[in-house]
Parts: sequence; C-alpha cells; structure tokens
Amino acid sequence: MSTDAAASREQDALRAAQLYYLQDLTMDAIAHEMRVSRSSVSRMLAHARDVGLVTINVHSPQDARSLVERRLAERFGVIAHVVPTPERISEADRLERTALSAARILAHRLESSMTIGVAWGATLSVVGRHLQAKVTHDSHIVQMNGAANVRTSGIPYAGEILDRFGAALSASVHQFPVPALFDDPLTKDAMWRERSIRAVLDMQERVSVFVFGLGSPHAEVPSHVYSGDYFDEIDLRAIERAGVVGDCATVFYRLDGSSDGIDLNARSSGPDLESVRRIPTRFCVVSSLSKLDALRGALAAGIITELVVEETLARRLLAVVGR
Repeated sequence: MSTDAAASREQDALRAAQLYYLQDLTMDAIAHEMRVSRSSVSRMLAHARDVGLVTINVHSPQDARSLVERRLAERFGVIAHVVPTPERISEADRLERTALSAARILAHRLESSMTIGVAWGATLSVVGRHLQAKVTHDSHIVQMNGAANVRTSGIPYAGEILDRFGAALSASVHQFPVPALFDDPLTKDAMWRERSIRAVLDMQERVSVFVFGLGSPHAEVPSHVYSGDYFDEIDLRAIERAGVVGDCATVFYRLDGSSDGIDLNARSSGPDLESVRRIPTRFCVVSSLSKLDALRGALAAGIITELVVEETLARRLLAVVGR
C-alpha cells in the first residue's frame, strides 16, 4: 500500500470513528454520508480500533466488578482482571482472548518516562502482537532474562517480542544478550561484572512495571523455555526433584512460593524473586488451565500485583484454594 493510500485509509477510519463514537450516527447513516457500503464502515471502525485511533474503556467500579475478581482480590491482594470465555474453548483461543485483554489493559497502564521490564515467552509474544500504538516519550523496554542456549542466541525470538512493545510505545529497546541459563554460576558472576551487561542490570533495577507470563513444566502446551532446548535431561530431573511448579523469567519456584535450594536459580539470568517483589507493578498474564499450580506458586511467592487471568482458570484457582 502506498503512503498516500495508507494516509487516506487512516483519514477515512478516523472520520468514520468520529461519526460513530462522537456523533452517535448509525453505520447505515455513516455509509450514506461517506458514500461507501455498510461493510466498508465496519472495516473502517475495526481498523480505527486496531491502530489505536479508538480505545474503548469498560469501567469496573468496586461494586460492579465480577464476584470472581473480588474474591481474587480479597484472597490474594492483587488487582484481578478476569477474561470471560465460553465453556468449551481451545487452549489457543484461551491464550488469544486473555492476551488481547491484557494488551488493552496495558495500553492504559504504560505511560511516558517509564522503564518497562518484559520477560520473553509464548504468552508475551501474543500480548505484544495485540498492543495498540500509543506515543510515549523517554520510555524504555528492557529484557529481564537472557534467551540464548546451545542452539540459538535467542535474539530473533526475544527480540521480536521486545520490538513489538517498543514499536507500540515509541520506546527504546534494551536487549539482554546472555544465556537464559548459564552452565556455571561462576561464569554468570564474571559476566555480571562486565560493564555492558551491568548497564542492562542497572536498567532492570529501575523497572517500574514488569510484564510477564508464567512458565510451567506441566503445561499442556509447553512453555517456550521447556520446549526450546533450554534444559538437558539432568536439568529436567533436577526440576522434578526440587518440586518446581513454575518459573518467572526463568527463575523457578515451588507450590508454596519458595525458591531457595533450587540449583537452577543460581545459573538463571532472570531476577531473583526478592528483586521482582521490589518492582512496584508486576503485571502477570496467564490463561492455561494446566498452569494452575504455576499460578498458585506465583501468588504464594507474592510476585504478582496485577493479574489478567482466563475465567475458567480463575474459577478453578478459587475452588482449589478456597476463600
């Protein structure tokens, strides 16, 4: 599409949105005024939402929030956003709906002059795809854990996620070019003293919003860290012996939220859970029913302040833990 054609499309979408949302014209009336078909108006309005010309807010005051959201807030002390879904839905559709809702909520959370931490993974990949454009100033996106392993640098995968966040927010992107898991903790300690790596670590310490999904060794659709050659058989056995139920930025924890004594964490490039707890806003997105224990462990660890969760998973969580 030429530059002129793209600009014309934006102008038409803006005009249709102004007539529909600000002047309360029907789509038929807009079609008549703009001399196009009704289906063309529908496409214009959809385009206006997709590119951020229009944002739609559904306000949920305390007394109008869903019972499930209120119970999650009371039980775990988090801001909860429960994503409605039908009873029968595929795991892929659960993720798509949850990620779309998370992206739209983030559009209102992320502002200028913020340093935003992002943990790469399948969930954040979909969230990034749905982020709407929002111009910010002096904003930074920083990768919170390395993505390299013996087969890949991890840059294409993690970099694509970071670039989507950066492009949506007009923000600077800071990659973290280190392994997800080091072979030797001493190698990690030495690299952490390098000035180029220290610069990224210092930026991570300034993060005010951390956006992440949860990895799980038991997920129905394997988390990227478990399906992407990050572990050998010795690592997998160690995960099982340690009672690991999930990870946040490749830092592993048990069902009770504890992470001490898990040898892999000494080799992980991600921030330890105590460092995560110091970040003011910890925005977690989770949709898979098979990540129930990963979510329970993360809540027990206190690493979530704001949770976007698929409805069936939210109800299952409450049924398991009670009030």
